[in-house]
Amino acid sequence: MNQPDDWIDILQQLRTAGTPCVLLTVLNEKGSVPRGDGTKMVVTAGETWLTIGGGNLEFQCIAQARTMLQAQETMPHLEHIALGARTGQCCGGMASVLFEPLLSPRPSVVVFGAGHVGQALVNLLSTLPCQVTWVDERPGMFTAAPSGVICRQVDDPNDEVRCATPGSYFVVMTHHHPRDLELAETILRRDDYRYFGLIGSRTKRQRFDYRLEGKGIAAHKLAKMRCPVGLPDVKGKLPAEIAVSIAGELIAVWQQDA
Repeated sequence: MNQPDDWIDILQQLRTAGTPCVLLTVLNEKGSVPRGDGTKMVVTAGETWLTIGGGNLEFQCIAQARTMLQAQETMPHLEHIALGARTGQCCGGMASVLFEPLLSPRPSVVVFGAGHVGQALVNLLSTLPCQVTWVDERPGMFTAAPSGVICRQVDDPNDEVRCATPGSYFVVMTHHHPRDLELAETILRRDDYRYFGLIGSRTKRQRFDYRLEGKGIAAHKLAKMRCPVGLPDVKGKLPAEIAVSIAGELIAVWQQDA
């Protein structure tokens, strides 16, 4: 398979997964350079595909692409790079590299808990323009997971909080209150999430506030925790009703960022 087909396939896979990336293209070159015009490379926050020649040139371009992703830049950028002292390469030529940020990231929603409400919520979220990761420590809970949902059966769900991308949306509704408390603490210690909703009553909220304060969580961080979770005007207690309430609140938050 030739290179153009490779990068097109890669971009399609990233689009399906909702993963933001930067497409690098060598537009023109003068003198001796590692790769010629039209050579492409794809960079995400954690992976790369193809190559624009390796070496320090490629290393610097990857770093710049990831800086653009971190800053959520949307405009293309053309960089003229001399392959000499700046890049630590002795080719002596000049390469012009186009950086194209692609795929405005869809909201990344991490749902903890695969009980009845979790199932109803994930089924609903799977129909919306977001990337859903579904986490539960119990085996056999994801037999009816909707297409496109990433399922994680893990021993410690807190690890999924730690590795989530910045700006993630967290919804906690596990089968175990102590696990909810652990996850709440781990989430609240992050400063880069967009939303955190915890299922439960006002009484549960008061108890968690008291315990989390005792663990050193500041009041301004506790104020970011949505508990009870969901739109307050939706009063129903059925799993589907609770799921609609939570999904509605998530939509309202991510539309504010649009």
